[in-house]
Parts: sequence; C-alpha cells; structure tokens
Amino acid sequence: MTAMHAATHTADAIALDNRCVAHNYSPLPVVAASADGAWITDVEGKRYLDCLAAYSAVNFGHRHPAIIATAHAQLDLVTLVSRAFHSDRLAPFCAALAELCGKDMVLPMNSGAEAVESGIKVARKWGVDVKGVPAGTSNIVVAQNNFHGRTTTIISFSDDETARRGFGPYTPGFRSVPFGDADALARAIDENTVAVLLEPIQGEAGIIVPPEDYLPRVRALCTERNVLMIADEIQSGLARTGRTFACDHWNVVPDIYLLGKALGGGVVPLSAVVADRDVLGVLHPGEHGSTFGGNPLAAAVGTTVVDILAGGEFQRHAAELGVHLHARLNELIGRGVLEVRGKGMWAGVDIDPVHGTGKQISLRLAERGVLVKDTHGSTLRFAPPLVITADEIDWAVDQLAEVLAR
Repeated sequence: MTAMHAATHTADAIALDNRCVAHNYSPLPVVAASADGAWITDVEGKRYLDCLAAYSAVNFGHRHPAIIATAHAQLDLVTLVSRAFHSDRLAPFCAALAELCGKDMVLPMNSGAEAVESGIKVARKWGVDVKGVPAGTSNIVVAQNNFHGRTTTIISFSDDETARRGFGPYTPGFRSVPFGDADALARAIDENTVAVLLEPIQGEAGIIVPPEDYLPRVRALCTERNVLMIADEIQSGLARTGRTFACDHWNVVPDIYLLGKALGGGVVPLSAVVADRDVLGVLHPGEHGSTFGGNPLAAAVGTTVVDILAGGEFQRHAAELGVHLHARLNELIGRGVLEVRGKGMWAGVDIDPVHGTGKQISLRLAERGVLVKDTHGSTLRFAPPLVITADEIDWAVDQLAEVLAR
C-alpha cells in the first residue's frame, strides 16, 4: 500500500465515521485495524503503543491468549439464552468472582454504567427492606468530580456540565460532597442515607488519589451509621493499581463492589455488582434484570479473567512497573509537567498549559506512535495494558519528553 493510498484509506474511514456515527466522542485520528499485547496497528500498518487500554478494559493486553481461547471455545457451544434458563457457565463465574471479592453473591450485568445503576437500585431496596427507610425518601452520598457513567440517573449527580447540560430533568436522591473530605461526608449522612458511592481513586477527574486516612474513615462512618459503602472499582480495580482492588491499598473492604471494563477481558461487555447475601438478597424475581447480563459467552470469559487475577501475576507486575512508570514521569516535572498522580499502572499527568492543551499533546504523541487521552483540559491519563514492558514505558515517556521539549 502506498503512503498516499494509506492516507486516503484513513481519511475515508474517518469521513465515514463522521457521517454515520453519532458524535458523542472526539477520537484521535487513528483507525485501528488490529491489536496485540500493548500495541495497536492502524489501517496504514502504523503501530502505536496503547497507553490507554480502553480506559482499563484491556488490562490484560489486547487478545490475551487464554481469554481469546476461552471466547473461541464458547462461541462453538452457546452464547446467549437470557436468564430465562440456567447456563452451565453463569454459576461457576459468579462463584469464582464472589470468592475473589470475599463476598457471597454476584449480580451480573454488561456495562459499567449498568453496574452503577444496579448498585443504586440495590442500595435503595436495602434501605427500605433492611434499614427501614420510608420508600421514596432515601439519599445516597457521592463525591464531587465523580465519574460513574452517563445514564440519566448517573449524570444527575455529576459535576460535568458537558455530560449534564440539556439532559434534565434530573433524578433526585443524591448529595455531593468534596472527594477526600471525610468530615463533609459525615455531615451529609442522615437517618435516610442508604449508601456512600465512591471511586477509591477518581479516574476521569485526573487520577485523584485520596488522603491516606480517607477510605478507612469512610468505611468506619458507613459501619457506624448503618450505611452501605459502595466502591466503584470499574476503572481502578482488577490489578490496575497493583492490587486486585484499589481499596486494598488502604485495607478497606466495601459492602458492595461495582466491577466492569477489565472483567470482560477486553473481549465482551461484562460488569457485576458483588456483595454479601444480606445486601444482594433484597432482589427478587422481576425486580431487576438484563437480557444479556451473565450470558454464557461473557461468563466463560469472566471466569478466565478471575482465574488470571487469582494467580496475582498481573497485580505484582502492575505494582513493580508502576514504580518505574511514576519515576520516569516524575522526571518531567519542571520540564513541561506540573504534577503526576496515581498508583500502579495508572497515572494522571498535569501538563503546563504553555505547552498546549491535553488534547494537543495527545495528538502530538499519536503522531509519534503513543496513544494517551486527555481529561479536564490539561491532564493526560496513562493506563497502558499491564503486559507493557519497562522498555516500552521508557520509550513512551521519552516521546512525551520530546513533545514537551519542542
């Protein structure tokens, strides 16, 4: 393929996208055609180091051999029966995931937003059935600058005006307090509070790590006030930060885990609400459901993902290489970088605005073969597949240094 023909191929693909795909995203001008490990190849044959991993959905690398083998095998058997019937894949998946989380039961869904919505419903039902909150009066405390998805209910407690504007009326029943401020959270809890919903580390906000005493204090407050602690580990969980769950860094166990993204191995949508029986047991037939939730294909893939996590290799790799990633990124402070935050293989990098916006820096890095994504104007997020090597991290950071130097 000549360079001119390749460029035309890319331009045509993007033009068709612009014409036929709703403009709810503003992607980088890269047209992926294949991927393997930590690398993506575009329609022109150019390779890019993926430092985003589909927002942590590809934690185990593109086309992880064991995950792909499981998917291929299940495709030859059965992919969907809905929950109208049992399948031989669902219960083993739920049992394995419950054990990984140290909980009793799993409610399988598809997308992360579905898991959050389901967690909200479970908390409200628990509030009525168990805590005794009068129906229709419950409230859930959330954190400012949160990101839990973009459904109508979720944007009702979002600070992101881009996500909110024009989509009202909004769902009531939420109270927002500053992330990391346990005193403000304590003041917001009253007799009708049924849950506190938090990201242990805020992702979309720029990889914001809370004060060391924050999550332990949240856990203690929830126990003291008879309130469910819900941890949204959809981006932060499943080995991303060097532990199975980000909460593990503070030895905190929530009442409910919300999981997604990497749970589907980068192959299928799969999410879950995981809790003990006294919480998830409030759901009865007909009160909640999903046609594709817990389908045999996703359950088979999810079981393999849990098996991979149970071995601990990816957690150890993320912890060890995370030290290297953060050390290399911190070298750029004062050289175009203002601050670096995060844990493990998850970093938020604040760019000095004199060098350009986050989107502009992302575009320049893409030209050099490194894929990252901006958030909140001047912040870049680094979240590569956990199969990345130290040499590949060095190369990516060197490209960022070059872009900033120019």
